[in-house]
Formats: sequence, C-alpha cells, structure tokens
Amino acid sequence: MTTRFTRTIVATLTAAILGLSAAPAMAGGQIAIGFAPSDPDQAQALGMGLQMFSLMQGLSASGANGYQNGSGNSAGFNQNGSGNHGLIWQEGDGHNGTINQNGNNNSCGLFQFGEATNAQCLQNGDNQSGVTTVIGF
Repeated sequence: MTTRFTRTIVATLTAAILGLSAAPAMAGGQIAIGFAPSDPDQAQALGMGLQMFSLMQGLSASGANGYQNGSGNSAGFNQNGSGNHGLIWQEGDGHNGTINQNGNNNSCGLFQFGEATNAQCLQNGDNQSGVTTVIGF
C-alpha cells in the first residue's frame, strides 16, 4: 500500500509539473520541487512528518536513512551536530543524492524518481527542515 501511495503522489506531482511547464520536456532532464519553511513551527512540523515517514517505512527517525530501488544509484550523508535526520529515497536508475547537515536538529528529505537525477540538500545552522522531490526523464 505504501508503494501505491508513493507512486500516486509522484504521478500527481508529475502531472502538475508538466501541466504548469511552459517549455516542452527534453530527454535526459530533470524537474525538481523544493520546500524549506522559514517559520519555526512549520519547520518543526515538516521535520516530524519526515521522521514519521521514515518510521512507517521501517527506517530510523534519526540519523541518516537511505532507500534505493533500482540500479546505479548512490547516496551519501555528512552530518555534523546532534539530532539531525536525513532521508534519501530513490526509485529508478542512475540517481545521485547527498545530504550535508552542519548544525543541530535539522531534517531533510530528498526523494528522487525516474532516471538519472542529481540532487543535494545542504543545511548549515540549527532547527532547519526541507524536502526536495526530483523527477528524472
């Protein structure tokens, strides 16, 4: 059911992105959507949501978590500080994702789908949250 839910979200996001796109899609490209709240309450809520998602997937709610379904994928984490949570979720082939967190109590979710995407999350400071979804084609 989780895979179906994830694919439904990806399909919805893809349709919305393609519907809003003014230029035609080119082969070998990627589309990225990122969100980083500036309000402390929203940052905390997003961080908790990422932790709950990790737990629902059988991963840890803290530290570095990676899930890869495909081939030729790479994921890397660098965490300096305490209470940081990083999640890289890759579905498809040829993805490269990294999360760098310098500070305390940061949360970052990096979701990559399709083919051959390249994305990074960089957080310097404390109590930050962010999520990025990248779709490669």
